[in-house]
Amino acid sequence: MRFPSRLIGALVCAAAFSLSSLASAQTLRWASQGDPQTMDPHSQNESMTNMMNGQVYERLTTRDKKLALAPSLATSWEQTSPTTWRFKLRQGVKFHDGSAFTADDVVYSIKRGQEPTSQINNYAARVGEPVKIDDFTVEFRLAAVNPIFLEHLDTLWIMSKTWSEKHKVMKPLDFKNKEETHAAMNANGTGPYMLVSRAPGIKTVYKRNPNWWSKHEGNVQEIVFTPIGNDATRLAALVSGEIDFVLDPAPRDVARLRNTAGVKIIDGPENRVVFIGMDQHRDELLYSSVKGKNPFKDVRVRKALYHAIDIETMKVKLMNNQSYPTGGYSPSPAAYYHDPVIEKRLPYDLPLAKKLMAEAGYADGFEVTLDCPNNRYINDEEICIALAGMWAQLKIKVRVNGMPRATYFPKLEKFDSSMYMLGWGGAITDAETVLTPVMRNPGEKGIGAYNYGRSRNDKFDDLAARSSVEADTKKRQELIKAAFTEWKEQAHSIPLHRQVIPWAARQNVNVVHRSDNWFEAQWVTVGK
Repeated sequence: MRFPSRLIGALVCAAAFSLSSLASAQTLRWASQGDPQTMDPHSQNESMTNMMNGQVYERLTTRDKKLALAPSLATSWEQTSPTTWRFKLRQGVKFHDGSAFTADDVVYSIKRGQEPTSQINNYAARVGEPVKIDDFTVEFRLAAVNPIFLEHLDTLWIMSKTWSEKHKVMKPLDFKNKEETHAAMNANGTGPYMLVSRAPGIKTVYKRNPNWWSKHEGNVQEIVFTPIGNDATRLAALVSGEIDFVLDPAPRDVARLRNTAGVKIIDGPENRVVFIGMDQHRDELLYSSVKGKNPFKDVRVRKALYHAIDIETMKVKLMNNQSYPTGGYSPSPAAYYHDPVIEKRLPYDLPLAKKLMAEAGYADGFEVTLDCPNNRYINDEEICIALAGMWAQLKIKVRVNGMPRATYFPKLEKFDSSMYMLGWGGAITDAETVLTPVMRNPGEKGIGAYNYGRSRNDKFDDLAARSSVEADTKKRQELIKAAFTEWKEQAHSIPLHRQVIPWAARQNVNVVHRSDNWFEAQWVTVGK
């Protein structure tokens, strides 16, 4: 199959760099539509950013190829009481600057993650108070039982205390307010790769850490990452051999890529749910024609929007069957024990949607802005445009405000949105990591930090809060199901689908595809 030469030419002109000179059997040249937001590992909790930082930084635990937890900077651990965990640390580990890794770095890193400017402070707060016992022993003392302590701990990156002090980065940078620190562009971890250079939006280069404590499974010596926002240009670069791997080929291109010489597709479902959120806090929306009141505070309006979505048409025509429609609100149905009632979507029912709008007093619709990223999720802006067309049948005039992730997420963090798209996912399938940060009433220590619509439901909040500290498995299951059911009945957000994630690579590149969409470079082999 041949692709137009103008697409390949566009790559050279638009990107203004040469990748061919970097090509070798052990250089991995890869691309994605987006770019990491910062090199500060505690500032932003966003998958692409975490994945890139994860080539440099490590945690006490890690995930294997099947997402099971395994030792990393800690060699062993034990729960010595319901609220106490003790960890033995790996000895002989060096940071990239040559300094030794000790318990001081662990205590410092956990406390840094608990700072207000950290987007992982909800997780860090839940692992309790880290206490140094000796240079290679750390104890975590919790205020209450945490049923998923290890899952929370596995989100926390370890930094060097002395390096942070030297470069005055003792606290995570405040990304939403555009703070810049040394940690934004530089890194010093213990991981398999070392950051060589960082040019945001242009290129990020890593080299293999020759002193890594573990063993590389692949042969990659150098990583050259280039963000390429245009789908066609990214595709042309892969087909021409200018790059070796693409994290996010457009769904419409997957079928022909399967039949393209020299290229292969590696795909599978991702633990990520994509949904629409709405401002349910303000008495008047920031970006709407409705004055003096907020239509999204009315459950009938929220359900009308839900019923007006033809999700099957979206799946077939827009997503090219690369999605799994869902009525659930978590990255995986395992979060609510695969309950079919919770998983079931509200039906596509346009007459009912119009009836609900009329009952709510909006038979003539209204205008509203839908904020949407254009380089974060699969077909993100296209999905928003499709939704706007569907909601037009309710006489709702939706202005789609698409923007790159670097602009989008700080906007949401400031609650500067009336309606927005968000995806939530990762390696953890337990309900806790969506209930507390994404759905609960906004509060302290990261509770509800990603509830950008600031919905408030005290019944739901009580159920979710109790599930967070319930040690009895059966009681916790009942609380979790009841919480999801309450959220669903009130339609505080509108679920769309779980993504299917296709990766595309040259035939000579072997990678390991994980359902958290995590690309681990040290597992990659680049052949001749």
